[in-house]
Amino acid sequence: MKRSKKRHAARPPSDRDTRISDHAIDFAKYVPAHVTYLANKISSGATAIYLPRFGVGITKWRIMALLAREAWVTPKRVSDVTGLDKGAVSRSIHSMHAAGIVEVRPDQYDRRSQILALTAKGLRLHDRMVKLARKREQILLDGFSEKERSLLVQFLARLESQIPAANSAAEDTENTTTCENEEFYMGFGK
Repeated sequence: MKRSKKRHAARPPSDRDTRISDHAIDFAKYVPAHVTYLANKISSGATAIYLPRFGVGITKWRIMALLAREAWVTPKRVSDVTGLDKGAVSRSIHSMHAAGIVEVRPDQYDRRSQILALTAKGLRLHDRMVKLARKREQILLDGFSEKERSLLVQFLARLESQIPAANSAAEDTENTTTCENEEFYMGFGK
């Protein structure tokens, strides 16, 4: 990560009062920190560029990008593919529908659900936005060979496939520290 290596913390009152853990994560070597940092910076940059230019932020853009590839899908499919929260998808679809970007129909196989597709207006907007999205991707990958780009996508897909196992391991760890957590939180009630 290209962030400042200088520590900007004030000096502790005494050398014995550093309050730094021996088990602290080194963000420069911690893969989830890199992935989160990249995702946050790419997303906030996209919103800063797309919102004033197209009136669409990153959440709506992700939905549009999926619907341009897969028409007449359920909001659950949108959430599953994009990784977006179901509530965020629902709110975005509602405003996109009101703006005439997305068409919403009842699902003929499940009347409790809806299916979505971009309108002609939505497709035109997508096609304008995708040019800028691809240009941003080119800039991000500048200096990477085709082989490196392919490897990067493969590595990211492998990381993505490990998420269920990592989340499962986190649940197991959480169960072993329940007593410690209860003692910690009990102190706040005093």
